[in-house]
Amino acid sequence: MSAERSSDATAADRPGQRARRLAAQSAGPDRRPVRRLATPAAGSAPGPARNGQARQGDRTRQGDRTAARTLTRSTERTAERPAARPGTTGPDRAANRSAARLVARSARATEAGLPSTPPSPHWRPGERTLRLLTVAVTAAVAAPATGHAWLLALAAGPAVLLALAAPGRGRPSRLAAESTAAPRRCLEGEPITVRITVRHDGRIGRLDPTVALGPGVALSAVTVGATEVDLVVRAERWGRWTLGSVDVDVYDAAGLTRRTVRTDLGEVDVFPVPGAARLTPIPVRLPERLGEHTTAQEGTGVEVVGVRPHVPGERQRRIHWPSTTRRDAVQINQFAAERAADAVVLLDTLADFRDAATGLSSLDETLRAATGLTRAYLRRHDRVGLIAVGGKLRWLTAGSGDRQFYRMVESVLEVRQDRSHRAPAVPRLPSAALPGHALVYAFTSLADQRILNVLGHVRDRGNPLVVVEIPAGEPGVEPGDEIGAVARRLWHAEREAMRSALRARGVPVVRHVPGEALDLALAPLLRRRMGGGA
Repeated sequence: MSAERSSDATAADRPGQRARRLAAQSAGPDRRPVRRLATPAAGSAPGPARNGQARQGDRTRQGDRTAARTLTRSTERTAERPAARPGTTGPDRAANRSAARLVARSARATEAGLPSTPPSPHWRPGERTLRLLTVAVTAAVAAPATGHAWLLALAAGPAVLLALAAPGRGRPSRLAAESTAAPRRCLEGEPITVRITVRHDGRIGRLDPTVALGPGVALSAVTVGATEVDLVVRAERWGRWTLGSVDVDVYDAAGLTRRTVRTDLGEVDVFPVPGAARLTPIPVRLPERLGEHTTAQEGTGVEVVGVRPHVPGERQRRIHWPSTTRRDAVQINQFAAERAADAVVLLDTLADFRDAATGLSSLDETLRAATGLTRAYLRRHDRVGLIAVGGKLRWLTAGSGDRQFYRMVESVLEVRQDRSHRAPAVPRLPSAALPGHALVYAFTSLADQRILNVLGHVRDRGNPLVVVEIPAGEPGVEPGDEIGAVARRLWHAEREAMRSALRARGVPVVRHVPGEALDLALAPLLRRRMGGGA
């Protein structure tokens, strides 16, 4: 009997063992269950053993079917469960949610601004302390009201924790925060890394920053460490911007009290991205200075412009042998002189228009196109000067080299603030700002009549002048608005009248399309050299 029971128990356990073995085998990479059915051996005789084997096979097949159904249900649940992002663990997801929360809170603080009053220099209760006090007071009040004495034990736990942390042992007595930003000069769209370091003389807990940024920059990421807070800020628009301020809540080691320290992030200079420009038209008359532009005068350049009779003292390598053989007299190659050009970039900052369709700013496009042209001339070792008309008159004498490029850009970073200073008339340009016979490029949207007076003064000085029109956004008119349609036609007629007045005085007007290379607008000017006025 015992042998029969043991054999029956073994046969009963085998289906479960087989199901577990199938589950273990199916946990491989392909996740496919393997079914193995018991089959009788060939030529086996029927009998009690055969019947026992059949019963055992039935139990095995039933266990296989149960295991297959279990694996199918588990596979379906696994397929319905959303897959986790590769390389993202639980702590990483928590850190990402915390960083997203800090960025969202900083965006609200940027819109509202930090409190004007400085934070309190004293420690105050934190959120955990308020929660513990709420639990303790609620339990202590509810105990006599309900007659349940066990509620006092619920209030005893938070009270003990608060009592142990009340002395504040180990809390720092001095807290200070300092910030460092790198780089302080960058181009539009480049990231700026700001590190805030908390100095203390004791033990502290976690840090909780609130960032209020200034205009022209946006917060991309926040990383909070033990004593440092790292910010990644993206420069959105050119200009000289204040990065903003940060309030850092410093908690004690127990996390029950906190203290706030504030630090300013300083200023940053954001340079515009130079536009694509390589063509450099030149005026008729060039100064007597070595450069890369060929002239009609004879000199010591590399471009051959003709031949002339030999003069005693000439080098033998300059002999032009074909003409010498033909004329039976020594002929010398005549080279053109190479001179450098002077150019002045005149920026019209009297108005700033934003296109309703594309959102582009005319002032931004003006400075991007001007910096691209400036870089093209400086690469050919020419001298370039700057005049910014609008608000305050800013000008810079002509110079060459990379240092001149950064001087010019830095001098116009504050033109956004200068536009708040309105003057009834534009002052006359100083004589030192316009070198003799320098080619003047006026970047303007032709939206203010006062710019015509400035251009007329440049033309009266005799300098060759080129007007590069930066399109301002066309006024939008709603369907059926007849008055708006008439106003838009008048707006177009006024701008066309300004173009006609400039062309009547011999000033070429080219139109620059934002997003395209400036060379497309300047290419027609290469047909001839630019001449000045009388």
